[in-house]
Amino acid sequence: MPYLNAFLFGGFLCAIAQLLIDFTKMTPARILVLYVSAGVILTFLGLYNPLVEIFGAGATVPLTGFGNALANGVIKGIGEKGLLGVISGGLTACAAGISAAIFFGYLFALIFSSKEK
Repeated sequence: MPYLNAFLFGGFLCAIAQLLIDFTKMTPARILVLYVSAGVILTFLGLYNPLVEIFGAGATVPLTGFGNALANGVIKGIGEKGLLGVISGGLTACAAGISAAIFFGYLFALIFSSKEK
C-alpha cells in the first residue's frame, strides 16, 4: 500500500504540472518555482509533513519535497544558529542532493556529447 500511495500522490503532482503546461501560459521554469515555493509554504504552515508521513517518497521526491527539505532545514537552522540559520539551514539540509546533481551532471557531460536539434 505505501507504494501505491506514493505513486498516486506523485502522479497527482505531475498531472497538475501537466495541466498547468497545457492550459496556461506558464513555462516549466515557473512551474518549478511554484512547486518548490508551495513545498516551502505548506511546510511552514505545518501541512506538508503529514503528507510526507502518508505518501512517503511520493511527497519527498518531487519538487515540492525539495521545498519541504529546504524549509525543514531552515527551521532546524534557526533553532540551532538563530538568524544565521535562515541562510545556512536550507543549504545544509539539501547539500547532499545538490552536490550529487552537480557531480552526476558533470560526469554525464564528460561521458556523452551533446547534439543539436
